[in-house]
Amino acid sequence: SGESGAGKTESTKLLLQHIMNLCKGNSQLEQQILQVNPLLEAFGNAQTVMNDNSSRFGKYIQLRFQKNMVQSAKLSEYLLEKSRVVQQDAGERNFHIFYYMFAGLSSEEKEMYGLLDPSLYRYISGQFGTQEVAQRWKHKYQEVCNALDMVGFQEQEQVDMQAILAGVLSLGNVTFEPEESNGSAKVSEASQGWLKAAAVDALSQLVCGVPCSRASCCCSLCADARDSIAKAAYGRVFGWIVCKINELLAENVDPEVELREIGILDIFGFENFAVNRFEQLCINLANEQLQHFFNHHIFQLEQAAYKEEGLPWKTITFNNNEPILNLLLAKPLGLLSLLDEQSAFPQATDKTFVDKLNSNFKGNSHFQPAQGRVLGFSIIHYAGKVQYAAKGFLEKNRDTLPANVRGLLINSVTPLLVPLHILHDPRPTLASVKCGDEAHVLRHSLMVLMERMYSANPHFVRCIKPNSQKEPGVLDNQVVLLQLRYNGLLETIRIRRDGFSWRPSFEEFAER
Repeated sequence: SGESGAGKTESTKLLLQHIMNLCKGNSQLEQQILQVNPLLEAFGNAQTVMNDNSSRFGKYIQLRFQKNMVQSAKLSEYLLEKSRVVQQDAGERNFHIFYYMFAGLSSEEKEMYGLLDPSLYRYISGQFGTQEVAQRWKHKYQEVCNALDMVGFQEQEQVDMQAILAGVLSLGNVTFEPEESNGSAKVSEASQGWLKAAAVDALSQLVCGVPCSRASCCCSLCADARDSIAKAAYGRVFGWIVCKINELLAENVDPEVELREIGILDIFGFENFAVNRFEQLCINLANEQLQHFFNHHIFQLEQAAYKEEGLPWKTITFNNNEPILNLLLAKPLGLLSLLDEQSAFPQATDKTFVDKLNSNFKGNSHFQPAQGRVLGFSIIHYAGKVQYAAKGFLEKNRDTLPANVRGLLINSVTPLLVPLHILHDPRPTLASVKCGDEAHVLRHSLMVLMERMYSANPHFVRCIKPNSQKEPGVLDNQVVLLQLRYNGLLETIRIRRDGFSWRPSFEEFAER
């Protein structure tokens, strides 16, 4: 764990390499586990203001062993930041794969996929890199292609995948205008070409039967539906890649043989940007859960063990973040429950949601209403105060596909989108949960994850960010000290120093 940009993903890769080296790397499976990384990073990572290669999803890697050899592996992914597909803030980029494609595809391939100059596309903010950066991206694109081959993607599947990604970009340039005759909306004349390039001919269905009183409202709803298609398509592609990786890494294991397991959790880091949205709240909630887990093991269980053995011990206090988790997760009046409740009312707005929070959490020391006319609120997290902009909270939490769009995907001429849309996942999915869906998925995912964590014997790797400028070789004392404080590491050092850091069993002690 650690802040965004502290080095969690790089540490995870080094840890995996080390484990595979201890296994002597004899099996093909061990090499394949290392080789899937470029694929996950290309589709799941992006440049943010805090980190040039930021994981925009959480991953849990389970390695199962027999006689010091990896027999199988499984990857679980959490909370892919799909909203990044359709919107990025200043100084940020979309997922890496879009840029790799522009740098790596030949002119003929771009023509085949209907890709034009990258500066034209709204979903990548018209941004592209320098010639030197493009050369690096070209190399990365080749790594992705090699990884797709290795994971077992057929040539046609790879073509379908790239067609979807190109279609998503073209879809972002489709705009809408009022239909003068009946007060509804239609695809604008200027973007008819983009509609054709997106290969989503049935998009015109979106403008039919939209229940609203003004044409401008219809245009806005159509734009929301357009973005929903883009996010859903990208999310399905990412889920499909993870499924393929798991098929590759799940070797035939004798069910009668009990295997030992090492799990590695690499989760998105705590974030506090100039503007913090629904995504940052989800990310920071996951970090609050991990911090609570850390506190439970290092402070509560540790000191309980000392007392149980009758050792002389003066209790060390720590910053317990349980009240913050209650504020966010309590039922029926926690923040996420109130968000679900408001999402269920069609008339509710982001303002009514904020009003609910202000009235319910008045006097709560971990909640602060926004000052002035700002639509938002602040939460005092374990890592500090974060101000959240509430605009878009309800829409992102609902994140539902209109029924006609769902039909569009199911009847898609691209075979890939059909299985992607109707894939069955044991977790709640966007197709199965009608409202308050993102918060529901978030709570469920975190619950499953924490169950796994509490059933394990944990080791904590704390990643500390040396400076805020993304510079190598620079150690900013204040930046480091702040992280040591809010992570509880100074208290942890006291417990380890004053306590009993080496605990042999009686058998170990006698043998020694």
